[in-house]
Amino acid sequence: MMDLRNARRILGMEIVRNREDHALFLSQKGYLEKVFKRFSMENSKPVSIPLARHFRLSMTQCPQFEVERNEMDFVPYVNAIGSLMYAMVCSRLDIAHSVSVLSRFMANLGREHWNGFKWLLRYVRGSLGVGLKFGSSKEGVGIIGYVDLDYARDLDKRRSTTSYIFILFGGPVSSKSQLQSIAALSTTEAKYTVATEAMKEPLWLQGLVKELGVLNSVVDIFSDSHRVIQLCKNPVFHERTKQVDVRYHFIRETVSSGAAKLEKISTPDNPANMATKVLLVSKFKYCMDLVQVMCNSCLSQIFIRKIQIQFFELRWRMWNLVVQKLIGQVSKVS
Repeated sequence: MMDLRNARRILGMEIVRNREDHALFLSQKGYLEKVFKRFSMENSKPVSIPLARHFRLSMTQCPQFEVERNEMDFVPYVNAIGSLMYAMVCSRLDIAHSVSVLSRFMANLGREHWNGFKWLLRYVRGSLGVGLKFGSSKEGVGIIGYVDLDYARDLDKRRSTTSYIFILFGGPVSSKSQLQSIAALSTTEAKYTVATEAMKEPLWLQGLVKELGVLNSVVDIFSDSHRVIQLCKNPVFHERTKQVDVRYHFIRETVSSGAAKLEKISTPDNPANMATKVLLVSKFKYCMDLVQVMCNSCLSQIFIRKIQIQFFELRWRMWNLVVQKLIGQVSKVS
């Protein structure tokens, strides 16, 4: 058996450690560069957001005639989506919503869907260094979750896009962006359903953390819906939510048992928002920062800034010592 030192690469993921700050960074720059070459996009012009607002993708944009279908049969769309889906699962949480939307048209690809994918590749090319940052926490090991929903935005079935993100050791360890399996009749029903589905994930994560021998606290899940929180904490009959399936009331038992907490968060501060819809660039970047999805260069700048601060603090202390000695010598002479 050989000691190969610290791991630097595994399954296409690059590992960067900073032991002084107890931080770890995961990215897939090398893997994504191969993806660009495979689809001849290595010289494409970068963009600042995964999917632009003018892409209103739907089934109506699928080929209507046999000639169009034959033309799109030569496009490697399934292979392309799978390549970015692997990056999304491992380290690129920022493209979760875009990959979820584009993957709905793999069975009947249209020209506009392929244009949307190429736009996504242009975004990834401009953000090659983006990855996940993990670090130690003085408060201990706690699982924090965020859930959100974009109500009835799907143009084909009018279903809602749901998302959740769970944080462990300061970075995201589990996330999902997908269409709801049901057509909810209200935003309250839709958000109550996604909160229940999301509650299953941290309970599994909690069991995993306990198996690793790490003490874990109560799971905190944040939602921007005040009605959902009240409905969860007040398990009485509600006329407006009587149509909600019984299985979705699982969240009530979990919260009442003390295994998890459901708390309120403002919509702008909910990072799960970026996995439900297309956001403005400023809001999108803010959501990325909230869950430690950042570029390696930004991380390096943070470390350099900390070193500079420590250096100036050291110089200030040395200057104070010199001044105190001079004052002492002057007082002795006088």
